[in-house]
Amino acid sequence: MSLVIPNREVRPITAVAWTSNTSTCPKDFTLISITEDGAAANFTRSFAMKSGYYLCYSKDLTGGMVVSDVQLISDKDSIPHGYCYIAEHLEPKATVSKKKRVCVRLVPIGSVDTAVLDIKLTAKSKMMLQHYTYVGDVHGYVLWCKKGPFTSPVPQAKPRRVSLDIQKLSLDQPTPLFPLKPSNPLRYLED
Repeated sequence: MSLVIPNREVRPITAVAWTSNTSTCPKDFTLISITEDGAAANFTRSFAMKSGYYLCYSKDLTGGMVVSDVQLISDKDSIPHGYCYIAEHLEPKATVSKKKRVCVRLVPIGSVDTAVLDIKLTAKSKMMLQHYTYVGDVHGYVLWCKKGPFTSPVPQAKPRRVSLDIQKLSLDQPTPLFPLKPSNPLRYLED
């Protein structure tokens, strides 16, 4: 479940979400607070608003799902088949703008060998990120994703107590025979 690079492993992204701040950011998620070009990555709905929201992502593999693709859709477009809107972990009364929505395609780990490995933001649309794919402009920022192959780990065998398993297979210990019992004793009493 990780990209094999000499001396380095990269885990795929398993979830993407919106969050109000570090206190509402879910456990095991990484909050993107600064863009690649050094600007604050605080999405705000308008100039007068004091609070905004941030993009965050997780690489926690316990759910068994990975993000295989990221797309931006406008409020007039229907969500593509197999995609879902990203979750929102916001403070009460906070909302995310719905003009452009971030959608992800979540798939089981074993069903794909390529997934989204990283997402980044830039504040300037002219800045290019090497080895990243342009996803689109969202609320004044540019969203990028990096896709790549990853390998599933080799399944580990469960440790077993061999002596007990062999004992169960032994022919030396006869098992006591139980008399056959009717499945419904009341039925036989009525006849």
